[in-house]
Amino acid sequence: MKYNHILIEVTDNIGWLKVNRPDSLNALNSEVVGSLEYALRDLEQDAAVKVVVITGAGEKAFVAGGDIKEMAAIAPLAARAFARKGQQMIEYIEKMHKPVIAAVNGYALGGGLELALACDFIYASDKAKLGLPEVTLGVIPGFGGTQNLPRLIGPNRAKELIFSGKILSAQQAKEWGIVNEVFPTEELSARVMEIAQAISRNGMIAVASAKDAIVNGLNMAKEDGLRYESSLFATLFITEDQKEGMQAFIAKRKPEFKTK
Repeated sequence: MKYNHILIEVTDNIGWLKVNRPDSLNALNSEVVGSLEYALRDLEQDAAVKVVVITGAGEKAFVAGGDIKEMAAIAPLAARAFARKGQQMIEYIEKMHKPVIAAVNGYALGGGLELALACDFIYASDKAKLGLPEVTLGVIPGFGGTQNLPRLIGPNRAKELIFSGKILSAQQAKEWGIVNEVFPTEELSARVMEIAQAISRNGMIAVASAKDAIVNGLNMAKEDGLRYESSLFATLFITEDQKEGMQAFIAKRKPEFKTK
């Protein structure tokens, strides 16, 4: 299926989703946000895809933010609808059963950083720049930035970044706990592919359950989260993957997981 301003490529069970508006630094307008959600839903349902990677087209940007030209002309009700549309897309990524990696290959500002924050973790090129500069435009992050960033790095650091609107280098973003790893630009895709393939060789029902436990557990009291974890742990003992994984360990061989 074709999507407006979105490119999809599936290689060795890894689904690469590329935001493709390089002339606009891959800025998010309403059309792109809608296309992103449709593309993500298709990748979620594609049995050939075990891990999803989101990146940007061109050499300058992952996603440089929302489309200011579109936003400048809209009224408050339309602005709220746009924010909710973006938040729904962000929430969908967070709830996907498949792992989602952000490969930040350039500017990830505003909605671009919010998109990356929705992913399970972020790898960045050494040329990447990350930030939430919305206050410099007289607004605030609207695609979950005020909620997801404090949960990741703590409220004080998040306030500093959001209130100041400052832009971090990839290395600074790693030091702040936003980015997992920084690689030379020319190595980014290969290194992301390496970790994505490593994940794809594991029991994918178990990976999905681990994601479920972490994402939902963060919104629970610890005691409730522990009970939820134990329930998911127990449920995995009815799967063929659990039997194969443990039998392979006992037999000292590599497991051959068959469940998608």
